[in-house]
Amino acid sequence: MLAIRLSRKGRKGRPFYRVVVAEKTAPRDGRFVEIVGYYNPVPDPDVIVLKKDRIAYWIQKGAQPTEAVRKLVARARRREKSQEEINN
Repeated sequence: MLAIRLSRKGRKGRPFYRVVVAEKTAPRDGRFVEIVGYYNPVPDPDVIVLKKDRIAYWIQKGAQPTEAVRKLVARARRREKSQEEINN
């Protein structure tokens, strides 16, 4: 079974995460099928970049997002919506 989850990169004390599609049994930072975004919590505000179309595709194929990824997607949607309101 596939999972959409975070894979940690960066150095000690300065984390950087990739959002990847991987087998549930693969190690956290191990093999993955596709990179579908990234999350950088260090700057203020944090940076979230997601390929929403690819995430939707993998969910349609049966991949299960982890709780952390669900929260990131929701936060990205809220930011996108607030940016649209500011621009209009």
